[in-house]
Amino acid sequence: MSKSATREKTPRLSSPDHHIGPVRWLHLVEWMRADGTITPEEADRIIARCSAAESAQSALVRLAAVGVQRASDGAPMEVEDLTKYLAQCAKLEYLRIDPLKVDVGKVADAMSATYAERNKVLPVQASSAEIVVATSEPFIDDWVAEVERQSGRRVRRVVANPQEITRFTGEFYALAKSVRAAQKAGSGNVASFEQLVELGRSNRQLDANDQGVVQVVDWLWQYAFDQRASDIHIEPRREQGVIRFRIDGVLHPVYTVPLGVMAAMTARVKLLGRMDVVEKRRPLDGRIKTRNPRGEEIEMRLSTLPTAFGEKLVMRIFDPDTAVKDLEGLGFTAHDAARWQNLVGHPNGIILVTGPTGSGKTTTLYSTLKRVATEEVNVSTIEDPIERIDPALNQTQVQPQLEFGFAEGLRALMRQDPDIIMIGEIRDLETAEMAVQAALTGHLVFTTLHTNDAPSALTRLMELGVPRYLLNATVLGVLAQRLVRTLCKNCREPDADPASKEMLADAIKPWKLNSEPRLYKPVGCIECRMTGYRGRMGIYELLMVSEKFRQLLHGEATLSDLRRQAIADGMRPLRLAGTLRVAEGVSTLQEVVAATPPMN
Repeated sequence: MSKSATREKTPRLSSPDHHIGPVRWLHLVEWMRADGTITPEEADRIIARCSAAESAQSALVRLAAVGVQRASDGAPMEVEDLTKYLAQCAKLEYLRIDPLKVDVGKVADAMSATYAERNKVLPVQASSAEIVVATSEPFIDDWVAEVERQSGRRVRRVVANPQEITRFTGEFYALAKSVRAAQKAGSGNVASFEQLVELGRSNRQLDANDQGVVQVVDWLWQYAFDQRASDIHIEPRREQGVIRFRIDGVLHPVYTVPLGVMAAMTARVKLLGRMDVVEKRRPLDGRIKTRNPRGEEIEMRLSTLPTAFGEKLVMRIFDPDTAVKDLEGLGFTAHDAARWQNLVGHPNGIILVTGPTGSGKTTTLYSTLKRVATEEVNVSTIEDPIERIDPALNQTQVQPQLEFGFAEGLRALMRQDPDIIMIGEIRDLETAEMAVQAALTGHLVFTTLHTNDAPSALTRLMELGVPRYLLNATVLGVLAQRLVRTLCKNCREPDADPASKEMLADAIKPWKLNSEPRLYKPVGCIECRMTGYRGRMGIYELLMVSEKFRQLLHGEATLSDLRRQAIADGMRPLRLAGTLRVAEGVSTLQEVVAATPPMN
């Protein structure tokens, strides 16, 4: 049978403007054939494939599985592409559900879980005047009048991915149910004001092992892993608790919970972290190991702090995907990667890594130590706290309450026959002197400082009281670093504004670019949560101590003298290193300027 004959036998279905009822896969195929989204031949292929077997899948999911090829470019249409097309047909707004922007408590109150599942809809926003409801069946609206009558609010429909509607319906309502169960377990059945007063006098608290609390904490962790969060903040406020995630260096509000539930969640986490649950007057540290949805082991570092309204808890997440990276994955350019590899290959000396808190020093150090920690060497660390447990390293935690600090730990490590030593941070002269002594006696020492740039690390050590001649004899190099957000590759657009190139040229003066920059600007899409950025990368300033630099360091050279010599030896200032990444189209000048000190 010819293709034309097949086409003639295919039933012609109503246009989207006159369609009522559920959307079938054949409806979408005919609509796409009619408006040229797909070719007639592609429509015949899809009909033949889909007619071969029955399926209970959504029409959008079923077509995506078949592999619908767009006529304009031949690219396959995924479920999201087909959802956008369906929204256009229905003349409704398309929405990619972002769980970080959904107030789960409010949307769960807007509609029952049973009703939402029966009608295959999900409320995603709720205000005093309007409820925004996501649906994948835009031509079925018989439920709208009932919801408006019951809630007394206007319903605005949006079209969303059916898979996401199903997934988030389960997650949102399960979370809301757990929070309510936890709150009910803590408050009891209070029927009168007198019972409420009595409850307050009894100081009854929610148990950390209540099923509702356990479920909320488990959901919180899995949700954070799924959203690529690096930190979870649980913060008490005057009237409620606030949960926020740090994603790509920026905090995002996630959920608000009653103070009683928040206190029970904190107690649950402290219990799992083997912390003193009763102690709330002083800061505490702990550690938890769990697993992400992929089954990989995740380690979290816990820190509590007493505040005006209760105990604040921060959980720092160490994802195995980011724990150890190669130099390219860390963000090193080929120029600095070769110099860094040469530096860490020395048998003895001091290598400093410097930068503010949260600039990626830990990731750089652990990634480097992991590569040098072969079976032939003994790598030992002294940390406060131990950031990440690694079986290839001998890691020691300082304990100031036992008068066991960095200096005491180093003194003990020197008797443990180490080859490579990592000191978490040099904070005082005693620790600095022990690090110098270790380097002088044939050990390779890695350590960190908090300074603005690489040359300042040397002047900081001199300010602590380390003599110039000892620095001259032991320091091999200094790596300063920062983290900048990278542009989302899914939505970034070329920046053709001449002013952008002028700003870039001004930012790197007196240097000049050797080639035409490829500038991009952030746009924002669902993949990057409308920020225009997705992920972060390091930018580096690597100072290697040359013979000329040692001569300056041994004399009375100033910080400016040291900086000029380091640049002459091949160091690229942080601002310059960042703008080179901007010229490659990886980040933006605004990000680099915000993260790096100006060039002097």
